Amino acid sequence: MKIQVWSDFVCPFCYIGKRRLEKAIAAFEHSEQVEVEFKSFELDPNAKTNNGENIHEMLAAKYGMSVQQAKQTNEGLKQQAAAEGLTFVFDEMKPTNTFDAHRLAKFAGEKGKEAAVTEKLLAAYFTESKNLSDHETLIAVAEEAGLSGDEVKEVLADEAKFANDVRIDEALAQQYQITGVPFFIINNKYAISGAQPQETFEGALKKVWEEENETPVLKTFDFETKSESCSGDECELPGKDEN
Repeated sequence: MKIQVWSDFVCPFCYIGKRRLEKAIAAFEHSEQVEVEFKSFELDPNAKTNNGENIHEMLAAKYGMSVQQAKQTNEGLKQQAAAEGLTFVFDEMKPTNTFDAHRLAKFAGEKGKEAAVTEKLLAAYFTESKNLSDHETLIAVAEEAGLSGDEVKEVLADEAKFANDVRIDEALAQQYQITGVPFFIINNKYAISGAQPQETFEGALKKVWEEENETPVLKTFDFETKSESCSGDECELPGKDEN
């Protein structure tokens, strides 16, 4: 079973949804046969790398609410995250552009470190208040995941490296009409939108497994004409019973 996950590293529900999915997979009877692949999605491709804007102020301006209302909204998100064992530090978060972080994740995928880097990037932003567009930060994250800092530095220095991989994911998201994340696609035909409860993911995994692995049952047409066939070493020959 393969699960593709479209997400962005500055999306709070992506981190929450990721953790809920992981818990569901851990509780799944066939967890060892589940593969998770992360796909790139930028919530704001035009975001500045470092605008110095406070996350509460940014949210207030974006949704036309007061800063106090934004803080209350973020407090609710913080509590949701805490319920999943995650720590969100909104006051120190640094809104930024995530394109280079996605390029890093693609490089990590080539090295078999996609899952580790994805987790560390999310933690760096939401818990450690790191700027994910800062190359030194990205190199440090990569090294923590076991990647070569020199190789990562080389990748990040060349804006073209792994850029097409990110764009392909984003183009595919458009084909699937994905407008929000997280978004999950199981076996290329079952879709789940949003950070659903763990129980929802568990039910989906079970249902997909049963549907994909059930024994096919054939239905036979009831024809009036006599069938002609062979069974074993005998065949029903035309005219055999007419004499």
